[in-house]
Amino acid sequence: MPAEIAQNFREELDSIYAALAALPPELADTPWRDGGWTRKQIVGHLLDSAANNRQRFVRAASEGNFAGPQYGQDAWVAAHGYASQPWTTLLHWWEVEHEILAALVDHIPEERLSVLYTVGENDPVTLRFLIEDYPRHQHWHLAQLTASVPA
Repeated sequence: MPAEIAQNFREELDSIYAALAALPPELADTPWRDGGWTRKQIVGHLLDSAANNRQRFVRAASEGNFAGPQYGQDAWVAAHGYASQPWTTLLHWWEVEHEILAALVDHIPEERLSVLYTVGENDPVTLRFLIEDYPRHQHWHLAQLTASVPA
């Protein structure tokens, strides 16, 4: 893997984890907005995203052009029972899951970055795009996690 992409990926994940770890634990069971997921459920969704993207990264890097399914995020979050997990456990899982993902990105060969991957019915994107977009998705949800609690 080109060192710059892998380094940027790891640095982004490190900054996201620092922000997650700084969240007040007492907000963990509070929805980020009326009718929205709790912060525990959002972190759980991020865990599901890591699991799904790990498969995407591996399949694209090892098998070449590949198409895979989208996933039903509400069903996944419910199936894992993230809302009932301890906050510290979820943060630990996030840290471990993302260390695995970063190690994977470290080992993807440069020539595989242009491989196309199709997620569900979406247009194909390159593996490079999937890798570079992944932290953006995490940051998008981090904004939810850090949003003010509704009055």
